[in-house]
Amino acid sequence: MRRPVSLCAAALLLPLSAAAQDRPVLNVLTYDSFTSEWGPGPQLTAAFEQECGCDLRFTAPGDAAAVLARLRLEGARSTADVVLGLDTNLMADAAATGLFAPHGAVPSVDLPIAWTDDTFLPFDWGWFGFVMNRGAEPPHSLSELADSDLRIVIQDPRSSTPGLGLVMWVQAAYGDEAPALWDRLADNILTVTPGWSEAYGLFTEGEADAVLSYTTSPAYHILAEGDDSKIAPIFDEGHYLQVELAAKLAHAAEPELADRFLAFLLSDEAQTIIATTNWMYPARDVPLPEAFAALPRPERTLFLPPDEAAAARDPAIAEWQAALSR
Repeated sequence: MRRPVSLCAAALLLPLSAAAQDRPVLNVLTYDSFTSEWGPGPQLTAAFEQECGCDLRFTAPGDAAAVLARLRLEGARSTADVVLGLDTNLMADAAATGLFAPHGAVPSVDLPIAWTDDTFLPFDWGWFGFVMNRGAEPPHSLSELADSDLRIVIQDPRSSTPGLGLVMWVQAAYGDEAPALWDRLADNILTVTPGWSEAYGLFTEGEADAVLSYTTSPAYHILAEGDDSKIAPIFDEGHYLQVELAAKLAHAAEPELADRFLAFLLSDEAQTIIATTNWMYPARDVPLPEAFAALPRPERTLFLPPDEAAAARDPAIAEWQAALSR
């Protein structure tokens, strides 16, 4: 049975309710794993709300490609102030929407590439890699992976930035020979998932021998689980680079708060949170746990600048689809 609230109690509640309603709200559109209980979202929310006197609200429609698709659909009607989680492979398409506003300055960041863009702000980066269990014979290249009996799980490049990163990796490493590599790799692919979370879950449940993820993923198992049984072998062809981005929308209802949040993302506190919850390298040089320093790094970085990635994307996805449909 519901109990009526006394007039006296109601009078006491009114100022608190009014205060809560007066807090500005910053709406951030991002991908789903970023907002999971183990992702950066909860800790970033607590830290930013403490300094901004606002409410930070994340909305996650799926993986990063789904974020861009939703933004295109909603256009200037979107209620988001900031979009977080697109990467350099989607950056040219995102810029072409005309929906983003410069944040005012080229950020000072520490990346394997030079950064000159003043609209999209890098907040972390990593190399794509295949994570597998220590003890199995590791491949030393994509070609050796294709020749092996390893059962792998990858993500759909039409919905997932890691999935798109793999087709760009194959394209950057093999060029005109990419279709032949996909033909050889096709019988290793156990399944293709819409996003990273589903794929990684299948691997940790023992359904696959390896999963497309990042060379930094073993750090999660070491630091969060005390488990050093996972490795990400370094491949001779080099590894494709992903830089994840955040940007303010031109129609943001809270533009100043959006600028504060973008600046916060590069603070020591936020960068440390992101590295140890998103399990990628921070965009700025901040102290990291020893497990990161012990991770092997590729000798060669593969990367297509945003305009080249946009031009290569559809043909590369068509090659992937053709191989998997045979």
